[in-house]
Amino acid sequence: MMVPALRLLDDPFIFSRMLHRPTGSHKGTFGTALCLCGSRIYRGAALLAVEGAMRCGAGIVQLASVEEVISACCSRLPECTLLPLKPCPQGGPSKENLDLLAEQLPHRRALLAGCGLTQSEDTSYLVHHLVEQCECSVVLDADALNVCKSGSLPHPKKGGLIVTPHPGEMSALTGKSIQEIQQNRVQAALDFARENQCIIALKGHHTIIASPDGQVFENPTGNPGLAKGGSGDVLAGMITGLVCGGLSPLDAAICGVYLHGKAADLCAERKGQTTMLPHDILEDLGGFLAENHF
Repeated sequence: MMVPALRLLDDPFIFSRMLHRPTGSHKGTFGTALCLCGSRIYRGAALLAVEGAMRCGAGIVQLASVEEVISACCSRLPECTLLPLKPCPQGGPSKENLDLLAEQLPHRRALLAGCGLTQSEDTSYLVHHLVEQCECSVVLDADALNVCKSGSLPHPKKGGLIVTPHPGEMSALTGKSIQEIQQNRVQAALDFARENQCIIALKGHHTIIASPDGQVFENPTGNPGLAKGGSGDVLAGMITGLVCGGLSPLDAAICGVYLHGKAADLCAERKGQTTMLPHDILEDLGGFLAENHF
């Protein structure tokens, strides 16, 4: 199969797609993101994702999680709204919360699910049943992908689906070996996007973004300082925030991946690749966007 032309992302291409915040806009202009993230042992993943969504323009971010995560969020991110959920034995949200979560969907512009949820039967139940009720765009990351076996990816009724797997998660989703995926990342991403009718950001060195209609992009930003737990949570949140701000699912994935890597490059100059942490890059993201009048 012939691979379509691969577009290398750069600053002008990204900023031609970013949206300025109109004068007279209000929080409702930029939508509400519902973030189903976090568990007793992965509290930080939820906070990183939520802050990523906030820093990329969502009008309101609502964190739906268990009490331990909610409590951690209150002190660090007072701007976040909260939806406390009942826990399951593994420490993540219980499937008993489905109706409560579904009640939120008609008023949400984007759903993010997966960051720090744990791999449990409850997570699988919630992810599949909640996504299939969505009429908004959905971002699936981490454990929301880990509980989806090959061919079982849920889709929203309306709105786009964005998935952000690393090669290991991609292997589980496709049944292909990591080596096979890494040998031809572009084709692997394109095939997955077409077969599953979704936007995919196949993470790694030079992340590949592909769409169902055959568009494919390569991201040149980023560095080994991102090779730390939590980096992907920030990215998933950023993409979610960009969707809330009005970008299409494809543009949100493209811009989110590029800006995430660009901020990491700036952060590495400031702190060094060894000592930089995932939450540090959000400070550099703000500086980069401000310099470019966003």
